[in-house]
Amino acid sequence: MLPEIIEAERFRLRPYQPGDVDVVFDYARDEAWLRYLPIPSPYTRADAESFLAAQAALDRQLNPSWAIEVEGAAAGGINIRFFADHRVSELGYAVSRALWGRGFATEAARLVIAAAFDGYPQLNRVRATADARNAASIRVLEKLGMTREGLLREDRLLRDELTDHVVYGVLRREWRWPALGRR
Repeated sequence: MLPEIIEAERFRLRPYQPGDVDVVFDYARDEAWLRYLPIPSPYTRADAESFLAAQAALDRQLNPSWAIEVEGAAAGGINIRFFADHRVSELGYAVSRALWGRGFATEAARLVIAAAFDGYPQLNRVRATADARNAASIRVLEKLGMTREGLLREDRLLRDELTDHVVYGVLRREWRWPALGRR
């Protein structure tokens, strides 16, 4: 099982809490933040409450997730889902617009991938997908040392539009800690 709390110099990863509802609502209702994410738009306080309830109900053995806490408040989140007896996983992340371009997503993802490879010796692969139009998210995956493996054309329905997604992955034997050391 992965740790509930992961400490970093600029932030910490910790479970979402019911008290996070206002900050989650605040950053998640931002149209720029919502642009590439398959979540309700407009985003309501009830959506934030439902999100936090769903996070609390997750099985941490199969889908651990964390709030990215910066200066005492949640400012995004990251999760990893495990499949095939913890041999394959899928990473997901989103950070508030206030953190964009500052390396928080990359650093949080490095920590989670490292913890997953350390915690599950049988884990062989971490994959992630991104909307093909989301250059910033694609850059995060590349900075992690992931390899672009494919393009899923018109694969996801997002606000009545079929969108393309790119697939990235890293195998255990390719993983470097810290991955490439770039920002």
